[in-house]
Amino acid sequence: MTIYIWEAKTRKGAPQSGELDVANKDIATATLRRQGLVDIKVKKKPIAIELFPEKVIEKDISVFFRQLSTMINAGLPLVQCFELAEKGSEKKAMVKLLGNIRSGLEGGSPLGETLRKFPKEFDRLTCALVEAGEQGGILDTILLRLCDYKEKALALSAKIKSAMVYPASIIVVSFIVTAVLMIFVIPVFADMFSSFGAELPGPTKFTMALSDAFVEYWYVVLFGPMLLLYAIRAIYKTPQGHYQLDKLMLNLPVIGDVLRKGAVARFCRTFSTLSAAGVPILESLDTVAETSGNVVIEEVILKTKDAISQGMTLAGPMEESGIFPVMVTQMISIGEQTGSLEEMLSKIADFYEEEVDTAVDNMTALMEPFIMSFLGVVIGGLVISMYLPIFQMANAI
Repeated sequence: MTIYIWEAKTRKGAPQSGELDVANKDIATATLRRQGLVDIKVKKKPIAIELFPEKVIEKDISVFFRQLSTMINAGLPLVQCFELAEKGSEKKAMVKLLGNIRSGLEGGSPLGETLRKFPKEFDRLTCALVEAGEQGGILDTILLRLCDYKEKALALSAKIKSAMVYPASIIVVSFIVTAVLMIFVIPVFADMFSSFGAELPGPTKFTMALSDAFVEYWYVVLFGPMLLLYAIRAIYKTPQGHYQLDKLMLNLPVIGDVLRKGAVARFCRTFSTLSAAGVPILESLDTVAETSGNVVIEEVILKTKDAISQGMTLAGPMEESGIFPVMVTQMISIGEQTGSLEEMLSKIADFYEEEVDTAVDNMTALMEPFIMSFLGVVIGGLVISMYLPIFQMANAI
């Protein structure tokens, strides 16, 4: 489809203009004629190349859903809600998305089905909840619940990312500082020591040899980390590599604990939201598995789904996997027995979201002395090894 800009007049002579998204110019002209317009001029819309194109982010979707819920609750028709949202949005990407959805609604498609045509903006969970809200006649309530879920999920994701970024940034900075010292600073001292004519201390010889290796193989120092990251990404794209790396991340000390608690919180929050919306349990587990963010946990959830379809309980397979803590499986079991699974899952999610906060704080507190010690040993060791010959010369004098 191509966008065409058109200008025309009504039979009374009133000027009209607009845009049409059609296959070719002839179809655009025919469409306008059917609308009773005359003096039609149609041309292709120039393609605007954007260096940094706008993107619709989760926050934009969440704000829109709150607005949509309010308008639906006020009794406005769905198409009119989208028209008002288009006029009120200042972000071009959002206006375009809303316009495309409105076109689908005007064509007679339900909202949930229309949203599935835009998988980059609306994930499977969103579409499933919207469809459940449409079927139950409680779309406004479901949209508010979905907004609450998205806001909590974004907050949880931000906490986990901060836990990962902190140690990674420290490692990168340490590597850069060490490389600069080895390539540019240590050779200056080496040239100075070569004129001493005396035997150099062992630590100094080791540091100078390490510096020579950095200078000689500078390309390995520069491109090695890049190649390593590329290799990890390539492995991550393979099913087996993806599984093994996700498993490794869950088993890492300190960081693994944060990721595991975050995964449990995400699982319980998503499952609780779907259950509250009336989505069938097997369909809910499919959606929860897809949005888990870890293929190891996804595999456990899918095995749990298969077990439930054979008449087993939800808690049993989860406990056998060893991935979910015993407290989680016990509370889920109690929720199944008492018929309050949705409420129990919500409580578990609240608890583990707080646990992620605590785990991130503990990790930061634990890593700070470790990082300071590491930097002290590495940087301090380099400085001392370079000054040892100077100290020896001073003693000799």
